[in-house]
Amino acid sequence: MALRFRLLGPVQITDDGVPVPGIAPRHRAVLAYLLLHAGRVIPMERLIDAMWGYDQPDTARSQIHAAITALRRAGARDVLQTRPGGYLADARTDVHEFDDLVAAGQLREALGLWRGEALADVHAHYVASSRALLDDRRLAVVERLMESALEAGQHDGVLDELAAHVAANPLRERLAGQLVLALHRSGRQADALAAARAYRSVLAEEQGLDPGPAFAEVEKAVLAGMPSGRGRSFLPYDVPDFTGRADELSRLVTGGQSKVITIDGMAGVGKTTLAVHAAHRLADRFPGGQFFIDLRAHEPLSALETLLRQAGINDMPPGLAERSALWRAELSARRAVVVIDNAADGAHVRPLLPGATESLLLITSRRRLVDLDGARALSMEVLPAGDATALFAGIVGERAAAEPEAVREVLELCGHLPLAIRIAGARLQHRPRWTVSYLAGRLRLADLATSERSVAAAFTVSYEQLDPAEQRMFRLLGPAPGRDIEPHAAAALADLPVPEAEDLLENLLDAHMLVQREPGRYTMHDLLREHARSLGAEDGAVMRLLVHYLHRSRSAVRQLYPGNIGDRPGLPPVLTPIEPVHGPGEAIDWLDAERGNIIATVVHGPQVCVGHLAHALRPYLDRQAHHDDAVVLHGTALQRSRLNGDRDVESRALADLAWTHWRRGDYEQAASFAGQALAVASDEFPRSLALHTLGDVAWRHRDGAQAEQHLKEALDLARIAGDRAREGFVLGDLGMILDQLGRYDEARRHLDLALALHRKDGNPLGEARVLNQIGLLLRHQGRPSEALPRHREAGDLYRAMGNRSDEAAAFNGLGEAALAAGDAARAVAEHETARALASAARNRPEEARACHGLARALLTRGSAAGREPAVADRASAVEQALAAERLYRELGVPEADEARQLALQARAPDDDAAVRLVTGDRHGEQAQQQSQRRPAGAPGADHGVGAQDRLGITQRQ
Repeated sequence: MALRFRLLGPVQITDDGVPVPGIAPRHRAVLAYLLLHAGRVIPMERLIDAMWGYDQPDTARSQIHAAITALRRAGARDVLQTRPGGYLADARTDVHEFDDLVAAGQLREALGLWRGEALADVHAHYVASSRALLDDRRLAVVERLMESALEAGQHDGVLDELAAHVAANPLRERLAGQLVLALHRSGRQADALAAARAYRSVLAEEQGLDPGPAFAEVEKAVLAGMPSGRGRSFLPYDVPDFTGRADELSRLVTGGQSKVITIDGMAGVGKTTLAVHAAHRLADRFPGGQFFIDLRAHEPLSALETLLRQAGINDMPPGLAERSALWRAELSARRAVVVIDNAADGAHVRPLLPGATESLLLITSRRRLVDLDGARALSMEVLPAGDATALFAGIVGERAAAEPEAVREVLELCGHLPLAIRIAGARLQHRPRWTVSYLAGRLRLADLATSERSVAAAFTVSYEQLDPAEQRMFRLLGPAPGRDIEPHAAAALADLPVPEAEDLLENLLDAHMLVQREPGRYTMHDLLREHARSLGAEDGAVMRLLVHYLHRSRSAVRQLYPGNIGDRPGLPPVLTPIEPVHGPGEAIDWLDAERGNIIATVVHGPQVCVGHLAHALRPYLDRQAHHDDAVVLHGTALQRSRLNGDRDVESRALADLAWTHWRRGDYEQAASFAGQALAVASDEFPRSLALHTLGDVAWRHRDGAQAEQHLKEALDLARIAGDRAREGFVLGDLGMILDQLGRYDEARRHLDLALALHRKDGNPLGEARVLNQIGLLLRHQGRPSEALPRHREAGDLYRAMGNRSDEAAAFNGLGEAALAAGDAARAVAEHETARALASAARNRPEEARACHGLARALLTRGSAAGREPAVADRASAVEQALAAERLYRELGVPEADEARQLALQARAPDDDAAVRLVTGDRHGEQAQQQSQRRPAGAPGADHGVGAQDRLGITQRQ
């Protein structure tokens, strides 16, 4: 017999595809419940509850026994096993097949397993909630499939399918948004607007809600008539005169099943140019975005940060595994093309590889990456004679046709490498009196025996034809540690006025000695960089660059965070004129562009300025969540300070490392560095910051007395140091601790003082934070209507600063206040907005808080109307509570147990399956037993808002 068990439709046992007859409806209900929990022992009492709920017949046990007997006779004897404590189903079902196909990215095949409504012919107490959960999983796959089709430009082809799904699921927001988008892209703007209005109407009528931010963005694009066909492109410029490589290009753009293609070959052979050109050609087929990363300047951890930021994610998980998983999830949800340049080996690139995806990765490397499973390799040789001749002729024009023999000699001397050919051709192009023969002679004089030295000869000839100022700039750029450079930094490097430095960069670009991947930024090919380094550079150039980065960083950070950057003793003098930074927008753009270059120059440059740079960049790195770079910068400052015996820099570096590890959720490391800082520091600032860190760590471990003591000491030191920003932040956190300890009057005095300090200093970030904290305090005092405007004002400030991550905290505050005011429907809407914002920014504390609050609001929504929560609300509440628990456990905080208990309370009395159907969890009984043993008033026994509010202390400071 080849038995199959089918739940995605009518419940059936099939034998070689033929349904086994004679199974009664009640027997199918028992079978389906056991199969939904395959691999678990189900006690008799739970089976009875699942079948009948509260209305259990006296014959319930005998009916279950009869059902098991009948099912075994029907062929399930080996599947349904009697175990101590109950029954166990040992079988795979079409639900398992569905999950396997989804994991493999075979979405259409997975949906093909459904034969109508899940559990279609089964009637039992558990069915409604289980069916709803299964259907939610199906619709999530439908949405992924539709998203892939839209990204592939197949909007016309899925219109009918989308319309049918929306008609069947009118409250499914993502499907409604996809239908609006498909109509818009098909040129049917009026129909798109009508579909948007229809969704708004049904949502308002059925649930009294407005759509979320994602739907509103689509609606806004339709209203504005904006194009919405393709994701953002981060590809470098495509060379306009790309020549040859027809076979290689065809292999890349015609596709095949491989989602990863490696391109290997020697330096200068044109790997990057080919990959970028192919990616531009493929852009229309991969509308989910076009990404680029140069691994020569990145290890996997920082490379993933760059790629995730290109994908619109700004709040980074700390570890490599978490970022890699997040990147795979992003690729699975879009159809994108990604160019990964200069991979050193398989280990270098493996964390960047996709899982199940429709995206394409093009990876370049000097060596063959034979250890990447599933990758298709393309090895590049030097240009064939015909392609090399065409490239050279395209640059120099008719002179090439006049001297074919000389052209062949030049190409031989250039090793048929595109980079060397472009450089040699550029020399001839800008020397109208030179003949090709003359160029060949110059190359021949510089040539040595090997092809590598021949390529160097092309560089040498080109270098010799530069004027002295251009030669000097070329030599100076080689040792500069950063990935690229802009004119202000180049002016500092060369000690020149900015216009003169920019002219020299443009001249080197014209000579093909530099490339430009972004407007206004210049970089060197690695072969040319090595050549420039071999020529030697003057002492002091990199030091001038580092001093430039220091003073411009201070200027930029002052624009963003006034009052955080004061004058410090020992600042090195300005060596070259520093162009001012105008406004916060220019400041953040400059810091984002130069961050990697500054870190590289600090790590590989001279031992000057490091402590000052760490102090200057600290507010930016912390508040923009660049915690990995902060660890590198402060770690380098610590290492250098210990070598130099500089106790002041050492103590500040230790305190900054403590705070950075706190922000990353690594509380053990945070406490360790804070303790070291206190042992070394004599200055008030690092002692205050270290004590602030220890106070917040103690609070996360629910040691309120210790937290209060540390924060009061931190407050005293901040006041002695005159650090008003730190004073305001410590006052706010201390106020929240006093609030949670029930000392409301003290808490309000601290918060009012913090608010006055931030407003006096013009610190909108601190002001927004304290307004949120005052809102929480007011709600705890039973004044939720007064809390609401505080949270709204905080949200407005965060939004004006572009701080979407902390804006989520304001929406969470609104949700909690609305729930306390008795408006559960509004609470659901506010928490959903908070969850979307926090998820997009990868702010895990606020995402956990949003999920936790959403679970409570969903359960309260039905109760507030004088009825039991709807089945769908209960199922969603369980799902949200479990999502909160998962996030809390990642953070390592005690709130995880409280979220688990809420999930158990949220499930319907009959629906013990709800928790495990959402996550496959196998610890439900243990958590339930713990909740039953926990005394009233113990941590986790109260499912009020206090557990969520404790996360508020982790907002950015």
